[in-house]
Amino acid sequence: MTTTPTPRPESVTTMRAITQSIYGSADVLTLTQVARPMPSAGQVLVRVRAAGVDRGAWHMMTGKPYLGRLAFGLRTPRNPVLGIEMAGTVDAVGAGVTRFTVGDEVYGFASGSFAEYAVARENRLAAKPANLTFEQAAAVPVSGATALQALTDAGHVELGQTVLVIGASGGVGSYAVQIAKALGAEVTGVASTGKLDLVRSLGAEHVVDYTHQDFADGSRHYDLVLDIAGRPRLSRLRRALTRTGTAVIVGGEDGGSFSGGMNRQLRAVATSPVLRQRLAMFITKQRSSDLERLTELIEAGQVTPSVGRIYRLHEAADAMRHLEAGAVRGKVALST
Repeated sequence: MTTTPTPRPESVTTMRAITQSIYGSADVLTLTQVARPMPSAGQVLVRVRAAGVDRGAWHMMTGKPYLGRLAFGLRTPRNPVLGIEMAGTVDAVGAGVTRFTVGDEVYGFASGSFAEYAVARENRLAAKPANLTFEQAAAVPVSGATALQALTDAGHVELGQTVLVIGASGGVGSYAVQIAKALGAEVTGVASTGKLDLVRSLGAEHVVDYTHQDFADGSRHYDLVLDIAGRPRLSRLRRALTRTGTAVIVGGEDGGSFSGGMNRQLRAVATSPVLRQRLAMFITKQRSSDLERLTELIEAGQVTPSVGRIYRLHEAADAMRHLEAGAVRGKVALST
């Protein structure tokens, strides 16, 4: 489905965007006027209707872990405009673009998505699911693709397997529960007391309240464990697995300012070759093929984005504070 783009004067060369000149807390974010980007060959200019607020954007804002600054910029942000994921309408296309035309509704990955316009590579976009709002669609790319790749590329989930999702009420976890169910797994979700109802509504057959229960107490063992919360010791993950089960460490917020949770992930990969169990990590890839697969699941009613709160663009700092506080149920989105 396509829509007719709103005409705009060609003389308009600037746009509103959330920018930062230094790393820090949400206080470093400001709403400013910046130059509107233009698409190069193979790129698409998108009029951003909504942007997703994810943990990756928080890392880019704070510059932590410091190891990430090799990609973000050593002393100051390489791209002053924050944001990674968005949904909107195609405003212009660069040379060689064949999959999209002006007016198409799309969603996907775009650096600098906390703005009125963003440029994305053609192979990092897909047609927006017809049954989603722009705010819902913007909350899909990073978390949805991460969950899908964790389950399939890294976890090799199979029909009938038992899957434990640690951090099931968050951005990635809310998708992981639904995708695992859609792929035929029996799902147990780990979350806090106040978020168990959300996890059940996502389709989890069983829930574990981590404030009162231990998922690694030996009462149940799982074929696949997705560790999204980033806190359990490797020994605890192993206790929750079957003798030949797989644990996929999706992320980690502990481990210090330099490398964050990477220390634990690297230990897992180093230990795995000498175990019958498999401990795995992966780096999320930005691929249109994953978005297209997610679209199929979404339009079939098997996956629905869980958007807990929507902020306006000028409220981006408040949205980041809400994310940092850990109060998010599902995902947060910005509406432009």
